Amino acid sequence: MPKLSYFDCDPMFCPNCGAILPTLGTRGGIVCVVCKFEVDIEVMEEVVVKYTVQFNNRSDYIEEQQLKSAQSKTEGPLVERKCSKCGNDTMSYASLQLRSADEGQTIFYTCTKCQHKETENS
Repeated sequence: MPKLSYFDCDPMFCPNCGAILPTLGTRGGIVCVVCKFEVDIEVMEEVVVKYTVQFNNRSDYIEEQQLKSAQSKTEGPLVERKCSKCGNDTMSYASLQLRSADEGQTIFYTCTKCQHKETENS
């Protein structure tokens, strides 16, 4: 098996085939599970691995949850229509044929903000 004396790539990946290297065992070097390329333990002693942790902004999470909640309360596709109760510009709608077949359908609109319902006969 060839031995590596230095890293000229990311130390988390095999320089031979690019596979992710396994964690270091209790003894010996690191052996790639794909191509069996072996990395000496001495090479890994000089490698410094840095990482950062990024936390999500709490207000972004709350806004996302409110949007999901509003979307789950909708009864159909969204349309730009002003709610007569709260003035919101977005409503969902559903249509049904409630009257005789030679008449138009009935459209039910639901406000995505206050859940106010309106009907329209077309």
